[in-house]
Amino acid sequence: MTKTMRKLKLSISKKKYKQLLSKKRRKKLTKKDNKLLNDSLYIQYCRCLRAFEYKKDKRGYPICINSVYKKRKIKPPKNASTRCKKKFNK
Repeated sequence: MTKTMRKLKLSISKKKYKQLLSKKRRKKLTKKDNKLLNDSLYIQYCRCLRAFEYKKDKRGYPICINSVYKKRKIKPPKNASTRCKKKFNK
């Protein structure tokens, strides 16, 4: 049985994504906006991890966490990499 890779596509436009990031830096977001932002950050993180796994490079986790979450001053979710594998490798 082969595993199929699901596409990791952002559910919002880049313009909306940048708006949500700037709002998060300035003030609190609504629950809906916060969920949209968290989902899009998570998709970007999984995309980054997948690129490192494709190259068979083991340094993907810290690099991707840093580039996606830490530089935007957002706390990363717990067990993000393991949930990435479970969620998108079906």
